[in-house]
Amino acid sequence: MSMSGHQSARSSTDNWLTPPTILQQLGQFDLDPCCPAFMPWITANIMLSNDNTTPITEGFFEAHQEDGLFATWLGRVFLNPPWGRAASPWLRHMACHNNGIALIPARTETQDWFKFVWPVATAVCFLEGRPHFHYQDGTRAQANCGCPVALVAYGDMNAAYLPANLGKIVEL
Repeated sequence: MSMSGHQSARSSTDNWLTPPTILQQLGQFDLDPCCPAFMPWITANIMLSNDNTTPITEGFFEAHQEDGLFATWLGRVFLNPPWGRAASPWLRHMACHNNGIALIPARTETQDWFKFVWPVATAVCFLEGRPHFHYQDGTRAQANCGCPVALVAYGDMNAAYLPANLGKIVEL
């Protein structure tokens, strides 16, 4: 698709699961504060969720029922926040914690980037193409996410985990 090509931004959800192929390249995380109540794969040693609407399915990993936004963040954090306006408080928390990797839309002109990425982050990996995220039941979405995506590293150790094979890394 060309630079001017796009997909519809309309979606019935702003919660999308990170493809396991991306997660596997980022190393082990201590905390995922923002995952659904039941995950088809492990994202961190501790997974937090205040979402109790996802049905229990055999083979899924259960997240602790605690609101990750208001929990104390410890260690290396993986963050795939809800996309859209709901992402701001999560990105604020990540910028203050300053130890982890966030997967966010690469909308580099937005206030969130100017407040919580550009002045704080260590490096950014702009993913090549638009990834196919997964639904909460673990199935891969048929269409790509419809926008450019970035992995934002907070801290030198996390910048070292950014996978160069997925896109272009820019040190900040």
